[in-house]
Amino acid sequence: MTKDFLETAYAERDVHETQSMYNAWSKSYEADMGGNGYATPARSAAALAEFATDLSLPLLDFGCGTGLAGQAFKDAGFSVIDGTDLSPEMIAQAEAKQVYRNLQTLDAEAPIPQDYPLMAAVGVIGAGAAPLSTLGSLLHALTSGGLLVFSFNDHALADPQSVAHLNEWLDCGAARLLFAEHGEHLPAQGIGSTVYVVEKA
Repeated sequence: MTKDFLETAYAERDVHETQSMYNAWSKSYEADMGGNGYATPARSAAALAEFATDLSLPLLDFGCGTGLAGQAFKDAGFSVIDGTDLSPEMIAQAEAKQVYRNLQTLDAEAPIPQDYPLMAAVGVIGAGAAPLSTLGSLLHALTSGGLLVFSFNDHALADPQSVAHLNEWLDCGAARLLFAEHGEHLPAQGIGSTVYVVEKA
């Protein structure tokens, strides 16, 4: 199953197709990703911990999946973590980890929860997952002075619109780039990712 899911994971699809794919992938997702050296959650957690002044502030793990990022954030010292995801089957896997304060199935049409000073979108934005417009939606919802950690894998970085979406916020001063580092994402597949931390003005 690993080969099939990973081969199709980055294909364009609509919301319902994405939800169906991740529901079907939920039980083997961690074994599949872990077997390929999935590095972005730990990298993202370390980057956010470097700049967050208070690890007890509420953190929203947007697109939390089975909770791999949530576990990485807990291991990095974050103590109040909420998660949301499009796939109820993924949410069920995340719930078993007991690292989240609250978990909620995401309604694609609903606004992103507000009042979070810390947000994360680890491996979430790009082809085959959430649209690039999600970045702006997250930054709009983030509190003033809040921090967002997110990643663009190599597939997303191949689309110049990915970084352009980020630069729209940076160039006008609505957000400030604190960290950007390219590194391993799925090393066994030869795929990297850039992890970013931005501060909302």
